Amino acid sequence: MPQGRSKKKSRKHQRFMERRALLEQKGLLSPHQHLGSQTPVVRPEACSMLTKAGGIMTPRCGKVPKPKQVVSSSPSPSTSPDSIARHHAMLLSQGNGSSKEVGTSSPLLRPGKYVAIDCEMVGTGPQGRLSELARCSVVNYEGDVIYDKYVQPELPVVDYRTRWSGITKQHMKNAIPFKAAQAEILKILKDKIVVGHAIHNDFQALKYFHPKDRTRDTSRIPVLNQRAGLPVGASVSLKSLARHLLQKKIQVGCKGHSSVEDAQTAMELYRLVEVQWETELARSLPPRPPSPVTDPTTDSSQYMDDRYWPTDLMASSL
Repeated sequence: MPQGRSKKKSRKHQRFMERRALLEQKGLLSPHQHLGSQTPVVRPEACSMLTKAGGIMTPRCGKVPKPKQVVSSSPSPSTSPDSIARHHAMLLSQGNGSSKEVGTSSPLLRPGKYVAIDCEMVGTGPQGRLSELARCSVVNYEGDVIYDKYVQPELPVVDYRTRWSGITKQHMKNAIPFKAAQAEILKILKDKIVVGHAIHNDFQALKYFHPKDRTRDTSRIPVLNQRAGLPVGASVSLKSLARHLLQKKIQVGCKGHSSVEDAQTAMELYRLVEVQWETELARSLPPRPPSPVTDPTTDSSQYMDDRYWPTDLMASSL
């Protein structure tokens, strides 16, 4: 090899070593980096540009603040709805604030998994004693209406019960058939935590049973009665709880109840004691087994199909 070329290579290697030593001195390059590498590793977040000084490429660096580590208080999107109660218990054990602070902070609670429902019924059958669905309203965690429709009962209406239901004959002109409404509503309720007041009446009108561990009935929360200064075991009306705890007047006048207003009020009451209630439920409810994988396109009406019922039950009903 010619001597001039050897000297040129030696100078190039010397510049490389000088550049490497400078970077190691500034703490921008690990001293354990493999020496055979011709490209020193520079922390990209620490250097804005390279400048040429005295024939040596040196990084012009400034102090870059470390990114703040944000610890999310909310469960991951893949968390099952049933683990939310355990999540609340964890928040309390970590001392993340009072129940009031946590209970009103929606990012902690995966609000998309919560809905509140209220139904209005009319009388059908002999002397109008049979209750059938005539209106259903569903609101989200924030109280926004996501469903509100009038429903045509399967039997002729005998008593509109307008004083309580707010339903009139005029409302039935644009009402949708019960089966259509049922299918729409059950799609909304699927895999949700459903809040309501005396909610078993609403499910009965829908001819539906929601999982107990995903049901929150504000008529059965002792802590609400305690806060209102009412007997713990008493069955208190939604109107009374709203007056005592929310300073809110509902169900006033002679035009009947508003299912939207009642659903929103139930959600407000739930959020008021959410953390404490969920913590108590986490202690009392057994862990729920994972839900089976289902086809998302499956229509809710299929659950009423004969093939979903046990053979022995079908035989005994014949």
